[in-house]
Amino acid sequence: MTTESNTPSILENPPIPVQAKLAAAWTSFMFLYIYIDYFHLYKPGVLDDIQAGIVFEFDISPMLLTAFLALIAIPALMVMLSMTLPARVNRTSNLIVASLYIPVTVFNAAGESWNWASFYGLSIGIEVLLLVFILRSALKWPRTSTVPVVPATTNL
Repeated sequence: MTTESNTPSILENPPIPVQAKLAAAWTSFMFLYIYIDYFHLYKPGVLDDIQAGIVFEFDISPMLLTAFLALIAIPALMVMLSMTLPARVNRTSNLIVASLYIPVTVFNAAGESWNWASFYGLSIGIEVLLLVFILRSALKWPRTSTVPVVPATTNL
């Protein structure tokens, strides 16, 4: 005899390793970072400036593009490094890089008019929230309890 229950089963919510949380957050950050830059191209005059050899206030040069590449490569590498570095180095690198990227992210709104406040407010706000999540996750990295090392004894 089987009895049916009308109570819904509770979904299992297994713990997610902090490394996976960090890698997922960096991946989300990267998607936003890239798409925000892409959508920026739709602003009137941006493509004209690029064709004239200017990005923001800077002349397009190999050095500028190298700097842009470095800015995008670091969070891209953090996806992989968050999954592979030893815990202590992983925690430290996430704290440093996320801390440095908050002002870099906010700089994206420099010189923009209030007409674009909703675009930059939403995009920068989400990116900063992801960076704060990374900082919080790294700060709260689980610790193992230390077990005193007792020399092995032999019973003869």
